[in-house]
Amino acid sequence: MVEEEKNLRVVRCGGSELNFRRAVFSADSKYIFCVSGDFIKVYSTATEECVHILQGHRQLVTGIQLNPNNHLQLYSCSFDGTIKLWDYIDGILIKTFIVGRKLHALFTLACAEDSVFVIINKEKPDIFQLVSLKLPRSSSQEIEAKELSFVLDYINQSPKCIAFGNEQGQYVAAVRDFYLSVYFFKKKTTSRFTLSSSRNKKHAKNNFTCVACHPKEDCIATGHKDGKIRLWRNFDDEKKYTYTCLHWHHDLVMDLAFSVTGSSLLSGGRESVLVEWREATEKNKEFLPRLGAAIVHISVSPAGDLFCTSHSDNKIIIIHRNLEASAVIQGLVKDSNIFTGLMIDPRTKALVLNGKPGHLQFYSLQSDKQLYNLDIIQQEYINDYGLIQIELTKAAFGCYGSWLATVEQRQEKETELELQMKLWMYNKKTQGFVLNTKINMPHEDHITDLCFCNAEKSENPTLVTASRDGHFKVWILTDDSDIYRKAVGWTCDFVGSYHKYQATNCCFSEDGSLLAVSFEEIVTIWDSETWELKCTFCQRAGKIRHLCFGRLTCSKYLLSATENGILCCWNLLSCALEWSAKLSVRVMEPDPNSENVAAVSQSPVGSDLFVFKPSEPRPLYIQKNISREEVQWGVFVPRDVPESFTSEAYQWLNRSQFYFLTKSQSLLTFSTTSPEEKLTPTSKQLLAEESLPTTPFYFILGKHRQQQQDEKLNKALENELVQLPLTENIPAISELLQTPAHVLPSASFLCSMFVNSLLLSTKTESAEEVPDDADMEEEKESDDSDEENNFTEEVQDTNTTDLGEDIIHQLSKSEEKELRKLRKVDYSWIAAL
Repeated sequence: MVEEEKNLRVVRCGGSELNFRRAVFSADSKYIFCVSGDFIKVYSTATEECVHILQGHRQLVTGIQLNPNNHLQLYSCSFDGTIKLWDYIDGILIKTFIVGRKLHALFTLACAEDSVFVIINKEKPDIFQLVSLKLPRSSSQEIEAKELSFVLDYINQSPKCIAFGNEQGQYVAAVRDFYLSVYFFKKKTTSRFTLSSSRNKKHAKNNFTCVACHPKEDCIATGHKDGKIRLWRNFDDEKKYTYTCLHWHHDLVMDLAFSVTGSSLLSGGRESVLVEWREATEKNKEFLPRLGAAIVHISVSPAGDLFCTSHSDNKIIIIHRNLEASAVIQGLVKDSNIFTGLMIDPRTKALVLNGKPGHLQFYSLQSDKQLYNLDIIQQEYINDYGLIQIELTKAAFGCYGSWLATVEQRQEKETELELQMKLWMYNKKTQGFVLNTKINMPHEDHITDLCFCNAEKSENPTLVTASRDGHFKVWILTDDSDIYRKAVGWTCDFVGSYHKYQATNCCFSEDGSLLAVSFEEIVTIWDSETWELKCTFCQRAGKIRHLCFGRLTCSKYLLSATENGILCCWNLLSCALEWSAKLSVRVMEPDPNSENVAAVSQSPVGSDLFVFKPSEPRPLYIQKNISREEVQWGVFVPRDVPESFTSEAYQWLNRSQFYFLTKSQSLLTFSTTSPEEKLTPTSKQLLAEESLPTTPFYFILGKHRQQQQDEKLNKALENELVQLPLTENIPAISELLQTPAHVLPSASFLCSMFVNSLLLSTKTESAEEVPDDADMEEEKESDDSDEENNFTEEVQDTNTTDLGEDIIHQLSKSEEKELRKLRKVDYSWIAAL
């Protein structure tokens, strides 16, 4: 029990930003590394599978770079003040360098063997420095690295604003605001170049946004807020420098990268288009359009065969050298607002919430990647800050995933509300949702809640919507067939209200017999068959924020949480208040597989979790400060394989796992296993297969020949008549394997004993057994002459196994001659009978 309490902890299970820093390719382009919160994820570029999760940092990882002296190792830095060296093939931490300063970015150079470059902040929070850090050599795993050398001051903290020049690293360029600074390592001098910062239209957006250096020549490329790209040359002289302009982007240039040879320049921005400038000329450029979201980062593999773009929708696209997308690694899309909350798709067990604008994203919690997007609004998204967009505000699953209801709205003025509800039916053929019914203006005001009746005995699907217009509406599925086709559609069956109060929440009981609708401070209970008002509950403790029924043995209870911080439990049999508690509930979620209910409250320190049963006011489990920020949503996810926690405090996690989303959209959960242990066996197998050396000849014939050999081996095993004895039952072999090596006799002595143990037994048969076997064989021949073609050893083997002895009949020479004659005889005339 004590071990369980130590192991159970709040862990980040996914949803971290994959686009926080530039992704890094391995030297052979087989793997790609990306920062994900306080982890580093290793993905396969061929299969898109996550093969390793490197964990060890205590805070956000801010930079990753390959070790220039060993291409199988990776450096990483973090806000926790450490630099770690990893073996990414085995996922092993090799060394930790303790710097003791908050590290914002990391750079490595092949010419600087024992040093790396990091960005640190000075005493003032907005002033950053680029310094050189010497990494001492030591055999210990944790080493202090305190030797810092100043390089550049007054720089931007973003690593996109720092670039090292050519292969020898002779200079480093840094941009900030309207300034370009170039530091020369040999001369130890700094050249500064300034663009006009006047506010007239011509120079209004000259700000630097990113920088890249040519790998072969002395050329610096800078991106700007006005969409221009400037190529700087002769920058070793502040008076003779020159620059040329390239202009295609209509908005700011978000990142730049040169190819390995320097023959082309890559740029990206909010247009979602990757631009390749061949020979850095205006006329010779290629495009890869419609990448789905703004390009935040661009990376190039050391081999030069792959590019990589990181996007604002938490996506990484791997691109071939000919500008063809080959793989997509999609993380949890972070929308500006999560209006729909967290839902679970009953069919795929995927997490469902707002994704790209106008979309629902289906996200796999097991593999930490997006399964697919469902376009709800079905309109082209225009990326304009001043434009009021259509927002997807509500969604709910019904009938075990057979139906999906969504609500979208757009309001430009207070009196101009555009409201639309859509109902989607799951199509088994296409394995997706198809729009079935579209309802314009289902209510006169905003819809506050919607829910399906998910009772097992429910014959007709039922949907309830609650609105600020003071009504709740009941929608049922009806036959909408005509002479041309068979179809079903949704229509309104009942409209209810209570004293013109705003309807705020609604939910069905577990058996579907009762419907609870909250009208501001009052809870109303309705009969789901006749839609008659049965009773009302009122505590006058403020507007009701959350409402849910109990499950299983606690189905007679109804829970409500108010804005004034009061949690009430009502008994539906006695129609009285069972108990109440003062608790500022922000999230309240019932477990579908048990009686437990999870409530998350907000305190001045952070968010606290309370797990309880409605029948008892005493909590089963309390966890203080599960997050320092506000928890906005939560959901229980049923487990495929139940856990076996023996501690009474943790039994609420046996059947389901609780996930919650914070204000910064970090997805957290309670777990006892590390993220590395959650990796699927298939991804581990892929990593092992990709680590094997391969040749061009293997790619041509190796796999095909291996498949043929496997097929032949399987057929041989099926037709094999003589079964070899199991090696584990042979004393000679067990002694050979279990005896220590220094005690064993010489190999020449062991060889004969080992070979003899593998030989089959050839014991002579007794006089009584041979005639019995012969008689049985004769009876077999007389019954069916077709079976005479079968090998007689098969009959012998089956008979001897019945006797429990390991006997094999040895044929004499005369018997073998007779058997050959029988095989040559043509028995095809029997088929004509």
